[in-house]
Amino acid sequence: MKAQLNNYRQAPRKVRLITELVKGKPADKAQAMLTALVKRGALPIKKLLDSAIANSGVKAGDLIIKNATVDKGVVIKRWMPRAMGRAFPIHKHTSKVVIELIKKEGLKSNV
Repeated sequence: MKAQLNNYRQAPRKVRLITELVKGKPADKAQAMLTALVKRGALPIKKLLDSAIANSGVKAGDLIIKNATVDKGVVIKRWMPRAMGRAFPIHKHTSKVVIELIKKEGLKSNV
């Protein structure tokens, strides 16, 4: 059970700070943490977690976040005009976020 967010327009270094907080936690507690967290990346990560929970078809209380990885996405390149006709590059970094969920041990399967 996983969900993926591609080309999220925030640097991976900043998004990793958020995913490290929720890694290994129960999904329902992670949702509450992300709702209360005052960081720009918290809302998209919460929406991604909600999507992963919906993909699993299991209650949020029965799931644990097995892994949350943030990888480097595409780099959008722009140019900043500088003095005397020069230009300096600007690199706008993006992130690829993957959240994997597993069932808690000791629960009966409906399958």
